[in-house]
Amino acid sequence: MNAQPFIVATAGHVDHGKSALVKALTGTDPDRLPEEKARGITIDLGFAHLELPSAAHRASATLHLGIVDVPGHEDFVKNMVAGVGSVDLALFVVAADDGWMPQTEEHLQILTSLGVGRAVVALTKIDLAENEALVQAQLRDKLADSPFAQAPIVPTSVVSGRGLEELKLTLAQVLSDTPPPRDIGKPRLPVDRVFTLRGIGTVVTGTLTGGRLRRGQAVVIHPSGKTARIRTLQNHNRDVEVCGPGMRTALNLPDVEDSASAAGVQRGDVITLPETGAPSPAMDVLLEKSARLTGGKTGGARPLRDGSLVRIHVGSANVPARVFFLETGQLCAGGSALAELRFEFPVFAFASDRFIVRDWSEQATLAGGIILDPDACSKRFRTEAQRQLLDRRASSPKDAAAFVQTLLARDGAVPRPGLLLKSRFSADEISEIVSHLAAEGKAVVAGGMIADAAWWAALRQTASAAIDADHRAHSERAGLPLNGLRT
Repeated sequence: MNAQPFIVATAGHVDHGKSALVKALTGTDPDRLPEEKARGITIDLGFAHLELPSAAHRASATLHLGIVDVPGHEDFVKNMVAGVGSVDLALFVVAADDGWMPQTEEHLQILTSLGVGRAVVALTKIDLAENEALVQAQLRDKLADSPFAQAPIVPTSVVSGRGLEELKLTLAQVLSDTPPPRDIGKPRLPVDRVFTLRGIGTVVTGTLTGGRLRRGQAVVIHPSGKTARIRTLQNHNRDVEVCGPGMRTALNLPDVEDSASAAGVQRGDVITLPETGAPSPAMDVLLEKSARLTGGKTGGARPLRDGSLVRIHVGSANVPARVFFLETGQLCAGGSALAELRFEFPVFAFASDRFIVRDWSEQATLAGGIILDPDACSKRFRTEAQRQLLDRRASSPKDAAAFVQTLLARDGAVPRPGLLLKSRFSADEISEIVSHLAAEGKAVVAGGMIADAAWWAALRQTASAAIDADHRAHSERAGLPLNGLRT
């Protein structure tokens, strides 16, 4: 049977019935903490699994949905963001007796900034609605200028069971038309949960992206750089030999300390392969501040100012950083700006990864953004070459050729092994681009290096002139020593 994994995350205001809906759909109660049971609200991430037949015309296809249930209370938005970094579809939950509320709006802005493009809206507690049509009209109005303007709305009730089967069918229909998560040969597991089992050791969980992990494989934990070996893997409590992109994945790393130790693996760490690059203390980015940020008690509408101390949520990490703009002194609602993020500690992320900016006290979502250069250098930030690189990547964040060409234009020549390692492009895609550029005369491949053709021609001309000058001055020599060209 052909099984296709997808990740679905709930979203919505506190007490709108997200966890109850997940339990009704899957039979699994995602609220696992005693405090959650006592208070009757979700505090941290919860997880469940749902299998649905595909609505597409493919024989024996099954959709395996990993469901991430997020907290809706404003005090726990930081936990919500940790669970939605790799989501294929948002399940917006809006209570019919309450309608659109502050955290519904904030969750919408977060998911939009993270590039989530598909959603289904569950209109819960429909048995309590005084005017169902009016509530649906309000939702359409709120969604109108968002990526989810055409999202289907399904009235539901976990009490009567109304709409639950229709909701499953709608999820299957939307996901059947969704491209599967890409396998680019660069697996990354942002850790969202860590625990220890007696006799087994440390277990980490997360949503796997970018590639496959296998039992027995050696991995590295960023940002610490510690290495480990995967003893076992699980997907939804089932032992497996391999996990791939889009799968909820649990890794048993017996030789690694858990989060109880300051030196142990933590939420926000990234499990990857040793050859996939290293963390960076700074990244150049494009920041975007939603035009929908017009007020509210959280202060999210206030301008984001140059030099601000903020929290960057990327993957499952929550990292203190300062923001430095390339040109402007501040970023206002509805605007965008190039900036450099300088982190309190190194961060492992790829070019084209998206992230969220929140204020230092975690009271407001201030902006979103996309990483353009994951290995930034503050001395290079304001150079014209870097500005050109950032401008082009900002306008073409999915164009592999643009990423290769801008790197060559800035650096002149780069080693071919590891070219654009920290990017969302596969080695084959990058190799194809390099071959195409070389065939067009725009790049030169020589001695394990790739060079910009114009830079290479200028270098050869400079070298030739230096050899001629040395020969005129020292005609008795057999030639110019190599060190003479390096000066």
